[in-house]
Amino acid sequence: MSKDMVWRLLRRNISVWQIGGYAAATFVGLAIVLCAVRFYCDVHSGAEGDDPYVTKDYIVISKTVNTLGTLMGGDNSFTPDEIAELESCDWVKRVGAFTSSDFNVSASLDMGGRGMSTSLFLESVPTDFFDVVPSGWRFDAVKDSTVPIVLNKDYLTLYNYGYAASAGLPKISESVVGMVPVKLSLSGNGKQMWLKGRVVGFSSRLNTIAVPEEFMAWANSEFGESGIQNPSRLIIETVNPGSPDVKHFLDSHGYEAAGDKAASGRAAYFLSVATGVVGAIGVVICLLAFAILMLSIWLLLQKNREKLHDLMLMGYSPGAVGRYYYIIIGAVNGCVLIGAIIVMLAASALWRTPLEAIGVNGASAFPAILTGIAVMVLITAINFLAIRRKVRTAFPG
Repeated sequence: MSKDMVWRLLRRNISVWQIGGYAAATFVGLAIVLCAVRFYCDVHSGAEGDDPYVTKDYIVISKTVNTLGTLMGGDNSFTPDEIAELESCDWVKRVGAFTSSDFNVSASLDMGGRGMSTSLFLESVPTDFFDVVPSGWRFDAVKDSTVPIVLNKDYLTLYNYGYAASAGLPKISESVVGMVPVKLSLSGNGKQMWLKGRVVGFSSRLNTIAVPEEFMAWANSEFGESGIQNPSRLIIETVNPGSPDVKHFLDSHGYEAAGDKAASGRAAYFLSVATGVVGAIGVVICLLAFAILMLSIWLLLQKNREKLHDLMLMGYSPGAVGRYYYIIIGAVNGCVLIGAIIVMLAASALWRTPLEAIGVNGASAFPAILTGIAVMVLITAINFLAIRRKVRTAFPG
């Protein structure tokens, strides 16, 4: 009997409806999984570029200031025991402390022929907590006379649209700020010194005027009067800033997160949960489709048991007979994969415009496509193993 005759013999007993049901269910499940992965990647990409200096997995916390504590002169700094308790939490990777200046600081600059001066506060943050270290982020009291500074972006906005607009001064961009000469006056402990300052970067999450740790340590030792102080703010690298454990811990200890980090973290956490639920639904549908296929093959083999016995007597091996089922399942799974990718690309085109309207450009489609390929390869491999096992058990002897 030729191969074509064997194919025609097996094809007559294959249920098109059963194969079609399997294909439809697998297609729906895989399309849901790919759309969930693509949507998560698109939204997640919008959060990554939010701040070039501090990533989204960092939160800055401080103790809540209340009226009674202020009147009683309460201490809002973190003790070593409180920091150790934070470090022991499961959701904490590491903790860094903000070091405040223990001396008087004033800055003066010349803008458009008009001089300005103001008192400042300075803080330092461990360099390890910067996602991207600005160029020239260092200070040596012996070699350097210029202090690098990182400003919060809101400060520049307040200057351009607040002070500059009312005082008739020119507006300046981020690139121009680095060229503006700044003079810093450091005083305290019976000493006074003038140094140059230069803005080397901006941060949208660090609500402070940050300087290198080396400068802060040197300046506090030279001009500080209060001695070593406990930090009043901490920066924490978290596993997930939106985890319910984070909010529960902060609320129970009277701590608060700076800015909108907690809200954005909870939104990211909700997005992760929602995407996981949607993806799980797609996986369940794929598993049900696999069960449908296995049931169909089992019924088909039971129905064709006599034909399989005849094929064995004619010298056909289980592998030779199973090859035709492999071809069918491989072709069906390939078509399902292509169809699911097309649906994912079409769906992403629908939500691309709304995301771009809020400043999210989206991510590459390759992670979702690779996920689809991996899932389909796994399903196909399991299908082949199951078919091989059932065909072998169907052959007597």
